[in-house]
Amino acid sequence: MNTPRSSTRAKAIDLRDKLRLGVAGTLGIALLTGAASAVRAETETITSHGYNYFGALKYGADYSHLDYVNPQAPKGGEISIWAPGTFDSFNLYTRKGRAGALSTIGHESILTSFADDATASYCLLCETMEYPEGMEWVIFNLRPEAAFADGRPLTAEDMAFTHELFMEQGLPSFRAAFGAMIDRVEVLDTHRIKFHFAEDSPKRDRIELAGGIPAFSKSWFEETGARIDEGSLTPFLGTGAYALDSYDINRRIVYARQPNYWGKDLPQSVGRNNFDRIRVEYFADSNAAFEGFKAGEYTFRAENSSKQWATSYDFASIDKGWVKKEELANGNLAQAQGFVINLRREKFQDRRVREALGLMFNFEWSNESLFYGLYERVRSFWGNSTMEAQGAPGAAEVAILQPLVDDGLLDAAILSDEVQQPPVSKTRQLDRGSLRRASALLDEAGWEVGDDGMRRKDGALLTVEFLDSSPAFDRIINPYVDNLRKLGVDARLSRVDPAQETARIREYDYDMTTHSFSMSWEPSTGLKQWYATEAMEGSTRNLMGLSDPAVDRLIDAVIAADSKEVLEDHVRALDRVLRQKLFWVPQWFKDVHTVAYYDQYAYPETLPPFSRGELDFWWFEQDNHDALVAAGALKR
Repeated sequence: MNTPRSSTRAKAIDLRDKLRLGVAGTLGIALLTGAASAVRAETETITSHGYNYFGALKYGADYSHLDYVNPQAPKGGEISIWAPGTFDSFNLYTRKGRAGALSTIGHESILTSFADDATASYCLLCETMEYPEGMEWVIFNLRPEAAFADGRPLTAEDMAFTHELFMEQGLPSFRAAFGAMIDRVEVLDTHRIKFHFAEDSPKRDRIELAGGIPAFSKSWFEETGARIDEGSLTPFLGTGAYALDSYDINRRIVYARQPNYWGKDLPQSVGRNNFDRIRVEYFADSNAAFEGFKAGEYTFRAENSSKQWATSYDFASIDKGWVKKEELANGNLAQAQGFVINLRREKFQDRRVREALGLMFNFEWSNESLFYGLYERVRSFWGNSTMEAQGAPGAAEVAILQPLVDDGLLDAAILSDEVQQPPVSKTRQLDRGSLRRASALLDEAGWEVGDDGMRRKDGALLTVEFLDSSPAFDRIINPYVDNLRKLGVDARLSRVDPAQETARIREYDYDMTTHSFSMSWEPSTGLKQWYATEAMEGSTRNLMGLSDPAVDRLIDAVIAADSKEVLEDHVRALDRVLRQKLFWVPQWFKDVHTVAYYDQYAYPETLPPFSRGELDFWWFEQDNHDALVAAGALKR
């Protein structure tokens, strides 16, 4: 298994994803500091091409191309990937239906981010932005040449319309967050739009939120009657470099590069958007997809099965050199993936029950017996970063946590105890020591063992159902189920198809399910969608149903942080408290990307730390492709 289950539920967090999931910004982009081509007028208005709250922009206004691309990369060819399950829509901004892979590929926003400057935003649809030191408002000066795929020019009216569209039809959680941030939107002229911010809104999130709205055409929506709260097989008209070319429901989607893309000559476009076509092939599951890859039905695969990576890449195309198998560096945060426990259910509100469940998952045995030693244990929500809580809290953390202890929201032990760590088991499937500790915890919690060996409380059986749609997870969950049954828990795996999984997750109809917590390098308002009480219902991120006043207060403190040092201190405190709540059973991660692809692609010698980039800045080698076709490895 791969660390993030990116081929199923986990999505890369970008500006479009925040809108779909109702997030008011997680990159924490705000006040520009350092030498970043900012100009101050007599009125102290800052004019700039980019924005970063805690540091200087990496790229000045005069950059010619991004450092991590090949500016001479050729254009042409096709890259193909796979997706699981089914799709019935191209609208990713609604919870209705199941959107096709890459549904937002044609949508651009005013601001964008780069893969080597993770905490900054740069102008895309705008030439410059203007804002006062107090950040009471921001003006975006839109590019006059920006246009939609059908040639309609992009105007400030379109952006104002998009704002109103999301406020009227967007997810309730987004409308609440967005409405709390932005007081009003003002169209100044054809290409100038001004966002006025609420006085008490977090400064770090203001500009990034305003600049993160996708650009939709007002006239197109009026002509078609489309709605963002309804499923649709007609993609919304966008401004991006790619647009839908064709599709076959539940089988295939093809996106084509737009030859008249308005932004193809921008410095940030140099060396990017290199493929003529991006094709997505649909398969029922990863095993079927792997067989399709071996047969050449698609050409790039990010491997998410450790077993397959260790044992199955010995097929003919590998041996003949037609397919390359590589490990690529991954500089992202360690993906915080785990089995989440649904706290909405009364039986899981007792911490002792949750601790007992966690003791029965044997990572050490799983890693040795199932994962071929490829993984490390997830321990933190901000793993592999300076924001990860470690050991006992230092003075700064104690100062943050003390008021929460004084108010009775946290136990005083958190001020001195080592940070919560996952249990370490012996390398046999059932660790007897863990079984004894878990049994004692359930005994204390009142779950008594009956004559049939099963545990009950007040006549009710202790049941745990794992909800999952991936057959590849069977070999991981089933041993966990066996261990829980030896504890006296009536555990079982319910494997459903992806559409059923999506529907049940939206209704919070599960005991435990796998979830990936995609955190950012500068956490801010988006934390509320992951962990706050207000997101306990109606969020597709707070799947555990966490509602805790100490966590809520810590999130507010993180959002209010006004320096990098203060931010990191507060995130470490939050990480410490979240881990102490035991609402998840941490899974595993690795710090490399494991990929395989037919030898017709190339990529820059040095990849950026925060993106693999196969659909972004890799390119097609026509001669290699012709050789593969001639050898019979691929069809033309």
